[in-house]
Amino acid sequence: MRFRDLIQHLPDGPASDPTLDPEITGLAALEVAGPGTLTFVENRRYQAHLSTTQASAVLLPDDPLLHQLATERGLAWLSLGEPRLGFALALGLFHPPLCFPAGRHPTASVDPSATLGEGVSLGPGAVLYHDVVIGNHVQIGANTVLYPGVVVGDRTVIHASCVLYDRTQVGQNCLIHSGVVIGADGFGFVPTPEGWLKVPQTGYVILEDQVEVGANAALDRPAVGETRIGRGSKLDNLVHIGHGCQIGQHCILAAQVGLAGGVHLEDWVVLGGQVGVNNKVRVGRGAQASAKSGLHTDIEAGAIVGGYPAIPIATWRRAVSLFNRFPDLYKTLQRMQKHLNLPPLE
Repeated sequence: MRFRDLIQHLPDGPASDPTLDPEITGLAALEVAGPGTLTFVENRRYQAHLSTTQASAVLLPDDPLLHQLATERGLAWLSLGEPRLGFALALGLFHPPLCFPAGRHPTASVDPSATLGEGVSLGPGAVLYHDVVIGNHVQIGANTVLYPGVVVGDRTVIHASCVLYDRTQVGQNCLIHSGVVIGADGFGFVPTPEGWLKVPQTGYVILEDQVEVGANAALDRPAVGETRIGRGSKLDNLVHIGHGCQIGQHCILAAQVGLAGGVHLEDWVVLGGQVGVNNKVRVGRGAQASAKSGLHTDIEAGAIVGGYPAIPIATWRRAVSLFNRFPDLYKTLQRMQKHLNLPPLE
């Protein structure tokens, strides 16, 4: 694809001389890009790499210095407010999502009461129990099992070896990666003299439109009510969503995040890897928690927290910077105690 043809599919922005129109055969990171490839630069920190890259074309931020450097190097370029966004769009042009042909593999098992829309693809060993409803152009991978009454919206893709329990509803344009389990029983037990009595988990799990769930994640249903994942939210691999959680729209949960039951994340919340959130904690709109944080109390909207237990990120960073100095500080304290003839700390 010629560069000038490619940028017709990207947002508008200032560009290099129209006569500079290399053939683009692929995309690559700035440091390893070679002839024929498109790359991108986010800011001036990568100026040195731009000076040496072997790429044929580059997406740049709105920075005249970088524009001039790219021009001097003979690179075709396009300036965008978000070069990374442009790069993502270009990747989609060269590498469209894997799409299986419509049809039912001979080994797929579909109950006669199931309803399938147009253009549905069922992989080998897929199982659809009674009263399942599948929208148009849905793709269901090999060995995936949909329990009775599951509903899946149009154009959703469910990869191989997933299990969707009964009382699960998945919206349109969702992407569910391999090994995901949706709708398993929430972790609900009541102590009795004889042991732990299991609380029946009769609720629903609902994924709104455009939700993505990473490989081997688990989303549990509650005893009553629903567990809900809001429109456009993205869950990374190995995320666990406890029973009755309410996840707002466009939230990001990185790998191994664990939410206890009843957690409420408002819209646009970002949780780093291995963040744990305590039972019924509410996290305000746009709040962020750094990796490995432990959230035990409610977090205000827009707050950025870190640590265990989580505290404002600026305070956490100061505390971390002091940690390695503790041995020296303790020695200083001991010298002061001796000088002042004070008893040592026990």
